[in-house]
Amino acid sequence: MRKQLKKLGIAFFVSMTLFIGLGYVFSSWLGVAGAATEPNRYSDLQLFTKVLNLVQRYYVKPVDTKKLIYGSINGMLKVLDPHTNFLIPEVYKEFESETSGEFGGLGVEITVKDGILTVISPIEDTPAWQAGIKAGDKIVEIDGFGTKGMTLVDAAQKMRGKLGSKVKLKIFRKSFDLPKDFFVKRDIIKIRSVKYTDLGDGYTYYKVTHFIENSARDFELALAKHAKKHSSTKGMIIDLRGNPGGILSQVVKISDMFLSEGRIVSTIPRDKKGEEIIMAKPNGMTDFPLIVLINEYSASASEILAGALQDNKRALIMGKRSFGKGTVQTVVRLGDGSALKMTAARYYTPSGRSIQAEGIHPDIVLEQIAPDAFEKLQDKDLIMREQDIKGHLKGAEEKSIAKKESESFLYWWKLAKTKKESGLSPKELLLGRDFQALQAFNYLKAWSVMQTFQMEAPRAPASK
Repeated sequence: MRKQLKKLGIAFFVSMTLFIGLGYVFSSWLGVAGAATEPNRYSDLQLFTKVLNLVQRYYVKPVDTKKLIYGSINGMLKVLDPHTNFLIPEVYKEFESETSGEFGGLGVEITVKDGILTVISPIEDTPAWQAGIKAGDKIVEIDGFGTKGMTLVDAAQKMRGKLGSKVKLKIFRKSFDLPKDFFVKRDIIKIRSVKYTDLGDGYTYYKVTHFIENSARDFELALAKHAKKHSSTKGMIIDLRGNPGGILSQVVKISDMFLSEGRIVSTIPRDKKGEEIIMAKPNGMTDFPLIVLINEYSASASEILAGALQDNKRALIMGKRSFGKGTVQTVVRLGDGSALKMTAARYYTPSGRSIQAEGIHPDIVLEQIAPDAFEKLQDKDLIMREQDIKGHLKGAEEKSIAKKESESFLYWWKLAKTKKESGLSPKELLLGRDFQALQAFNYLKAWSVMQTFQMEAPRAPASK
């Protein structure tokens, strides 16, 4: 036994030397090289190394050292925040593929909210979307495993698997009495980050689902597509609802398209001297009204875009207060192919507001109405006018009135009752099913009308 303890002491010395060296290298990388020499840091490392060696030596069965190290790192990071994670080599490879816009999985963005695994947003046209997963769903089980205390990395690993196989998610939703099972088939997920809809007469709508590697380029292509159809842009809607964020450089480029001066965003790390301020470049598009739609599932990079346009008085923000993820994650690749994804700074809007846990407050708060309820609401509003009576006397302006009616939502809704959805245009489908998008479009049209008014100063009453 004494020989074993002596060997243990030698192993402890070797491991201690290794950890002290690593501590110095890592602390130097962070710019605080002297911090590792504090006595309490030494004692903490000694405690960890002692436990590691005791487990290696005397645990009831052999345990892989790498498994112990990985487990200890995960345990250490779990006490920080939900967005700081250790990525084992396999997970890091998948993480890199996700930012490229194509990967294998379910197509759902998740976070830990109030200790519960929560869906930020299902990605449109993916297995999760098709299975009926919705933003705000609480995932309580994955293939029978409870998610309480599960990290984002653990959850992502359990959701991934062989292409074509199914995963069972037990989900609780506000409208459910009890959690329900959803079966989602794993598939290759291809993210289409920018979707364009022509609203006619120079008005345009862009849905930005994610900020991935090519989002800025895709936005430019969508702008060029609109420019081929219309000589100018009369008004624009950028839809960031359900957008979970993504790459900072991409949201900066898109923000810069609509600003000609001012800040876009600033990041402040623990050492405030390291603040980074990103400024807009000249020649941004500022000659048309712009409305940005957000909701409680717009997070991170989408909040940066909304905050930049709001603080610079470039866009009207409509919808609901955003998610409130205002932290910067830095990914550091480690020697064995694993990586550390670590929260390193906070995001601040141009006016100095912190996004973290606060989110972006819309200029106009607007609730969403479910599509089915929206249709029923329109059904109640149907009324009969003189022109609807058979054999009515035609008016001189009836043709122009009919034309205006054909441009209204009521016309599209009536059309939807008599025509299959597949026969409707993208504009009719969007505005006929999406109350918030319709209201944004109405605001744009009202904006254009208001600009034509002659705002004259009131005249003083004539003297008697």
